[in-house]
Amino acid sequence: MRNEETAFLNYWRTRQKEITSHRRVMSPVLLLALLGVTFPLPGVQELLCQLGTLKEVWNVSQLPVHWTPKEISCDSGLGCQDTMVLIESGPQVSLVLSKGCTEAKDQEPRITEHRMGPGLSVLSYTYVCRHKDFCNNLVTTAPLWTPQPPAEPGSLRCPVCLSMEGCPEGTTEEMCPKGTTHCYNGLLRFRGEGIFSNLRVQGCLPQPGCNLLNGTQEIGPVRMTENCKKKDFLTCHRGNSLQKDDNLAQVPIEWTMSNTVMCEAGQVCQETLLLIDVGHTSTLVWSKGCSAVGAQNSQKTSIHSAPPGVLVASYAHFCSSDLCNGASSSSVLLNSLPPQGAPEPGDQQCLTCVQPFETCSSDSPVKTCPRGTTHCYDGYISLSGGGVTTTMGIQGCVAQPSSSLLKHTRQIGIFSVREKGDSESGGAGGLESLTWGVGLALALALWWGALCPSC
Repeated sequence: MRNEETAFLNYWRTRQKEITSHRRVMSPVLLLALLGVTFPLPGVQELLCQLGTLKEVWNVSQLPVHWTPKEISCDSGLGCQDTMVLIESGPQVSLVLSKGCTEAKDQEPRITEHRMGPGLSVLSYTYVCRHKDFCNNLVTTAPLWTPQPPAEPGSLRCPVCLSMEGCPEGTTEEMCPKGTTHCYNGLLRFRGEGIFSNLRVQGCLPQPGCNLLNGTQEIGPVRMTENCKKKDFLTCHRGNSLQKDDNLAQVPIEWTMSNTVMCEAGQVCQETLLLIDVGHTSTLVWSKGCSAVGAQNSQKTSIHSAPPGVLVASYAHFCSSDLCNGASSSSVLLNSLPPQGAPEPGDQQCLTCVQPFETCSSDSPVKTCPRGTTHCYDGYISLSGGGVTTTMGIQGCVAQPSSSLLKHTRQIGIFSVREKGDSESGGAGGLESLTWGVGLALALALWWGALCPSC
């Protein structure tokens, strides 16, 4: 019996060595394949290509334009591509350029005249190659652009404009060339290969209609759509700001509006202001731009928390005509607020603070509250939307023991808002809950690592 046991143990030790040996001599190629590493097929080279995008409008006198591209290593089998679209309207020329990798088949350099004058003209250049690195070496508009002699003027006058930001009402009219009979007003959208651009186009054409591209929907990797319904391409003022100062609830501030934006179909213009005042200091946040799709025309001033004590008020305006969101000062909000005299001091004292980008602390200044207030508020409001994302800490006096200055409002104009106090009751409950949750997750991770150090 002992001999049989000895023989079995010798057999098992030998089998273990064979298994271990097989594990150690696994093919490196097989191991890399199991890990998802792939190798190019023999004879297939990875090309280096020029890379870049450009979207701009120039005066005709500035052409030809030159650029310096970057470079990219393409995946196996891909080629290099150049795509350029030039649109001319009067004294202006727009350029949309895409350079990079492509799956498309090789194509010799091709210049296409989608529309030639008189009036608006559209030209494109496309090229796909694989014969050498950086073969997509177009670095200038010169191959497409030849200055034309001045056209003989006709009798028609049209607004003439090319803009990535929109053509405002009252664009200067120019005399159209002879042979044109209609004014064109449309929006071209370019999408694909790093291009996401809208181009507003106004100019002269020899026939009516919305067919500037003559049916063209793709040029190289760039997809194009055309729209001549004016309501689908509103131009709005664009910008945002956050300011902290004294007396913002009494003294209006002004701003300059120099930027505009073209909205997507279904959007309207918006402007939203939010004012938070705790007595000795205030914060004002405003945003202008395009709304979410589906917003309806409206104008509303709201007082979410009224004096005595912390004041929270807002102004939200949605409208559907070009540059209608044109308020240039905070007067649009302040003029709707009830007049405020010097408050009579009461018996309550509270920490007072309004702090953009962070929560308030226990070191905030202590102020005597106005008569009529009975409680202290300590929380924060987080808001996002319209290019603004921030959390503002707030401490101050309130007349009611409510935990919500916003009365549980979750949307103010373009801003999505969340307030500490909607569900928490402690002065720092939201942050404490977050800290406790992170601490618990860390403790669980450490506990699991101790149980399973090799996992």
